[in-house]
Amino acid sequence: MSTLLKSTSPSPLLPVTLLVIAMISIQGGASLAKLLFPLVGAPGITALRLGLGTLILFAIFKPWRMRLSPGNRLPLLVYGLALGSMNYLFYMSIRTVPLGIAVALEFTGPLAVSMLSSRRPIDFLWVTLAVLGLYFLLPLGENIGSIDVSGALFALGAGACWAVYIIAGQKAGSNNGHGTVALGSLVGALIFCPIGIMQSGLAIFSPSLLPLALAVAVLSSALPYSLEMVALTRLPTRTFGTLMSIEPAMAALSGMIFLNEHLTLTQWLALAAIISASMGATMTIKPKPNIQDVDTKPRHQHVKK
Repeated sequence: MSTLLKSTSPSPLLPVTLLVIAMISIQGGASLAKLLFPLVGAPGITALRLGLGTLILFAIFKPWRMRLSPGNRLPLLVYGLALGSMNYLFYMSIRTVPLGIAVALEFTGPLAVSMLSSRRPIDFLWVTLAVLGLYFLLPLGENIGSIDVSGALFALGAGACWAVYIIAGQKAGSNNGHGTVALGSLVGALIFCPIGIMQSGLAIFSPSLLPLALAVAVLSSALPYSLEMVALTRLPTRTFGTLMSIEPAMAALSGMIFLNEHLTLTQWLALAAIISASMGATMTIKPKPNIQDVDTKPRHQHVKK
């Protein structure tokens, strides 16, 4: 497939299309996961997605062939813990917060990593836009009471875990290659699958739930991860990161179509501010040597979004 894509895709149209499909798949998977919350709850869906996603990623990357040195183990453990925590906190968030808003709040994690790598004056414009977006999304005043406080905090916590995931993933991935995501997913599954089973009980093992849970794992992990990898190798880093910045809008549209979640004009403008900040940071910020290619990490390289 890779050879065919190289020979028939001289223009960026195909990789851009694949990236858009990946984002649609991710947010469709998140919407399906939210629809399943009444059956087993957010912790149960987290456990199912991490467990099934790990099996899929193991089949794809065969990480048992990798050799881990003692110095690689700590970054890999941190990466896996961040990956699992990010999944758990994100699903806890969208129980009470619209999908588009949760993704926008979560997006502040990688945006912060990107912004902290530069100190040019124009970067303060992106910081200002991001802060304005957060101000109008978070329940900080009497007129902004439609967003659940705990849900918003869960989303911001997921964003913080995403930032750690990026930094730890760079270290672990540089030593272990693409198989890192499979091993990290295993670490996350070993931690959060027992939590999901304890909180959801035997309902998590229902045979009728398995096909839907598998669909969540495929839509949120295997399919978009593969498409993003193809797109990443055929698009400039800056273009890839800029396109990924529209994901909060994709999430909001997915919430409208599948979950009947409608945002106010103020919330749409807040999303636009955060998206603009992310795009601007991607296009103008020049990273320091110790933090490279922040935006090249596919949004759902983890077993999630």
